[in-house]
Formats: sequence, structure tokens, C-alpha cells
Amino acid sequence: MSRILLQHALTDPGLRTLPTRVEDLLRNLAAPPRLAAHLRAVHEVACELVDWVDSHYRGLLFDRDAVLFGAATHDIGKILHPDELSGPGSAHEQAGYELLVAQGFAEESARFAWTHGSWTAPEVRMEDLLVSLADKVWKAKRVPELEELVVRHLAVAEGQESWQVFMALDDELDRIAAGADRRLAFQARYPVSA
Repeated sequence: MSRILLQHALTDPGLRTLPTRVEDLLRNLAAPPRLAAHLRAVHEVACELVDWVDSHYRGLLFDRDAVLFGAATHDIGKILHPDELSGPGSAHEQAGYELLVAQGFAEESARFAWTHGSWTAPEVRMEDLLVSLADKVWKAKRVPELEELVVRHLAVAEGQESWQVFMALDDELDRIAAGADRRLAFQARYPVSA
């Protein structure tokens, strides 16, 4: 039954599908259906964010594919810490990084598992910030400190005033947040465990 629910969480219409290699990984690891649904919701928002950045901030050089992979795998460590699917905790962050590396993914790709919760670390880049932002705004949560970091990167890349970028980003995040109920309902359809 668990595999059937996982399959539904990966393929049900309503949200974009995850990259094939991530779907395969989730199947191979028998991921909880709720985790797959959550990763799809965050990936969906990441797709919207990178599309917006691409069209409004062409001066910003960033790795679009890395952001989308990061969003699709950021909480993979919750396979090892399933209690964090329904409660707080950060043990999944390092565990997710180690799990991805053990599965043959490059450290550069695996890093999103731990950076999505540590956006103030010195080694964090724009890609990490976008994954973190997607992980918050998918459920309409706004984090001013995180948004300010994104604004700073965008303003520098385009040579714009921070307030101009803030206004544009704020509008976009409001638009994305308006779909939170739909994404939350999608995720809630799937159990934390089978």
C-alpha cells in the first residue's frame, strides 16, 4: 500500500512532477508519501521563482537546474527522520546531505539538504537562498531576513535600488503565497507513513 500511495504522491495531477532521477530515488528509498507530496509542492514554487528571476533579473547568474534539484530534494533526510515530517527538527538536514552523497549525488548537489535551513551561513549562494525561499513561501510563510538576502543579491546583480527589488519580490511572493491552500491540501492528501 505504501508504494501505491507514494506512486500517487509522485504522479497525481495538480503540481509539476519532480525530476525523474529524484522520483527514482524516492521510490528506491521507499519515501513516505507525505514527503514526496511536500517535495513536489516546494519544487513547484521553486519553478515559479526561477521563472520570475529569469524574466526580471537577467543580470543575475545562477544555476537554475541546481535550484530545482535542491527544491526537489531539500528534505530527503526526513526519510531517516520521519518524526520531522509532522514535527519540528533539523536532524534531517545533515542526514539528507549524507544520504544524497551515499546515493552517488555530488556534494555540490547534496548541499541543499543542509543549506535550506541555514541561509545565513557564509558559503550560502543565491541558489541556496532560492531553495530556502521556496521552502517557506510554498505555505505562505514569509521570512523577512531571508527575503532581505534575496533582495540584496538581486539588487546587486541588476544595479537597482534595494527598495525597488523588494517591491517586485514582495508582489511575486504574495502571488505565489496565494496558492498555498491548494499546495497544503495536496500535501495533506498523503499520509506521513503508510
